[in-house]
Amino acid sequence: MTHQRKQRLQALLGAIVPLPEFSSEDAKQLCAEMTPQFITQTLTQLVREGMLHRHQDSKQTRFRWAVPQHQFVPQQWIDRQVHSEQVTETPLEERPREKLLSQGAESLSTAELLAILIRVGIRGESAITAGRKLANRFHDQLHQLRGSSAPELKGVSSAVTSASYAQIMAGVELGRRIAKAEASQRRDKLRITSSAVAIEFCAERFAALAADAVQEEFHIVTLDTKHQPLATHRITVGTLDASLVHPREVFRPAIRDAAAAVLLVHNHPSGDPTPSREDHQVTDRLTEAGKLIGIQVLDHIVVARTRSLSIRDST
Repeated sequence: MTHQRKQRLQALLGAIVPLPEFSSEDAKQLCAEMTPQFITQTLTQLVREGMLHRHQDSKQTRFRWAVPQHQFVPQQWIDRQVHSEQVTETPLEERPREKLLSQGAESLSTAELLAILIRVGIRGESAITAGRKLANRFHDQLHQLRGSSAPELKGVSSAVTSASYAQIMAGVELGRRIAKAEASQRRDKLRITSSAVAIEFCAERFAALAADAVQEEFHIVTLDTKHQPLATHRITVGTLDASLVHPREVFRPAIRDAAAAVLLVHNHPSGDPTPSREDHQVTDRLTEAGKLIGIQVLDHIVVARTRSLSIRDST
């Protein structure tokens, strides 16, 4: 099958490469022994890769070469179409699924994991190539893959069909739920016994807030009598100000959770976690309010892209 396709591509390119401009009908007449579908698919692929320009005149679709004909090497292009990293052309031990089964999922690169989720490529672009394109696109921002739409991913690789998009999103969501369950188990055993532990917990729990938020957000973590986390609550969005963060809004969810203590948490979108004068004012005001109602304010953690810190430790 591969040999036959090579022969057809060689014959078609041999007929059209000498022509500075031609129509789709010209190509079909020159290669009458080939199916019109095969000729149309090949011309479309040449246009997609920037080898041909396509334009429409009043009667027919016409093509002209986008690159100098002497620079276009038909055999190289044919080899890329036929052998372009197709899984069946890859040594068995290097295929993503076989590698996963023999060495474990952790041994695979992000591109290989995505190739498994994409599962099937299209003509001219294998699942492996598509996985590599997606991995390169989201290299430093892998978390953004979860919020990408089907058209966005298809814009990165035409091999991302509706079916493969659904598989990618299902894999991402399953991974998120597993990570959430693992984090929940860790929190069940965790006790906030120091500022260092509080910083580590908040840096993990509010990682997305620290990295992605464009506004300041103020949250609390409610804690039980053993200082184990119960729940998190967002209180306000916007610039932190002692006059805007009312104790009533802060401690209402804490009372509802029957909390013995709380952690105050907010982010600095600038990336610098250094506390401001307002940050200290909010901490002092809420600490005093907590004493009146019997809920201890353990600490106030500022999370940011660069690092997180404790306001208690910075005073």
